[in-house]
Amino acid sequence: MDYMFYTKQKVLNEKLKEKMENKICLELDTQNKVEVFFHGATITSWVCDGKEKIFLSSKSVFDNKKAIRGGIPIVFPNFGPWEKGPQHGFARIKRWNLKDSVRKIDDKLRVVLFLKDDEETHALWNYNFELEYEIILGLKTLETNLIVKNTGTDEFDFTALLHTYFKVDDVGKVSINDLNGLNYIDKVKNGISETESREAITIDQEIDRIYKSTKDTISINSGDEILTMTKYNLPDIVIWNPWIEKSKKMSDFDDEEYKRMICVEAGRVYTKCILKQNEKITLAQKIQV
Repeated sequence: MDYMFYTKQKVLNEKLKEKMENKICLELDTQNKVEVFFHGATITSWVCDGKEKIFLSSKSVFDNKKAIRGGIPIVFPNFGPWEKGPQHGFARIKRWNLKDSVRKIDDKLRVVLFLKDDEETHALWNYNFELEYEIILGLKTLETNLIVKNTGTDEFDFTALLHTYFKVDDVGKVSINDLNGLNYIDKVKNGISETESREAITIDQEIDRIYKSTKDTISINSGDEILTMTKYNLPDIVIWNPWIEKSKKMSDFDDEEYKRMICVEAGRVYTKCILKQNEKITLAQKIQV
């Protein structure tokens, strides 16, 4: 009996240790919390007023190798296919470290993670850099601030994006506003450039678009509430939903999950950002319910 108890306790302790080693949680209370995996510094959950706001695929792979399907993956130093390495760069598949542990500031919680260049990154992209990722949880807000620093002597250029997956009850009821009149690249139509004519963008088929030079604030109607995204130094917005056929081709995405998610991604992807020696830039977004 004692042996069985010891064995069960050992298994529980090992699972708890593994959980603590792989992720960190910010919890204002049971109704308002955030979960962040060190793998990719990926936010995988944001519960606000007891309701989950972030989509995470039921088929996501947590092997500390593959990018997590859902949450808010960090795209750096390249958006899209990359001849030097993995699609969307390496930041979302590298293990990040804790720079500043969870602390309370006024009525918010803050944590900072970081990623530095190493042999693996140099083999793909031979530059010295440091990324800091500041996550701030408020009662109705989630702030994510990515600071990119050039710590070497050679200047480099990059593209970056916060690949936010929003959880929705019915994607057919979703609309994204504040993009009317803007030029966009339609990747579904082989990258042709068009101008948005709709006041509100709705989803009834596959969509994969890059909107250029967007406003600092856009609103997302999830069908039952309005979320506001305010961004800084992230001029572009990517809207993505794989729809039916593409969903079936993704091994880490359920065939029906396209109905319950929409990606609205703040990025700096159309024009590359250039940093010289010792320069840095802050790329920030704030989502408010």
